Amino acid sequence: MKIGIIIETKEFEKAWNAFRFAVTAKKQEHEVKVFLMGEAVECEGLIHEKYNIDEQLKKFLNCGGEILACGTCLKSRQLDETSSCPISTMVDCLNLVIWADKTVTF
Repeated sequence: MKIGIIIETKEFEKAWNAFRFAVTAKKQEHEVKVFLMGEAVECEGLIHEKYNIDEQLKKFLNCGGEILACGTCLKSRQLDETSSCPISTMVDCLNLVIWADKTVTF
């Protein structure tokens, strides 16, 4: 199955669970793409003693997951794209939703 995941939060437990879900789906051999929107574009590098978002994000990438980051959301926070989270657009988000058999938001 093709699963699209849209993450809109950097709240530790919620974002951590979103990436755990993404990792689990990849391990079950689903195709998975993640789109980071709003404050979620700040997820890379976020570490909490209990909810290590960055660790789950890296696990997702290491098992072949794809992450896209809203360019407008990055720019409004004066952030640059990274190799893990390239700049994307609303067209890319729409294409993810069209591509996916199921879309989940966190």
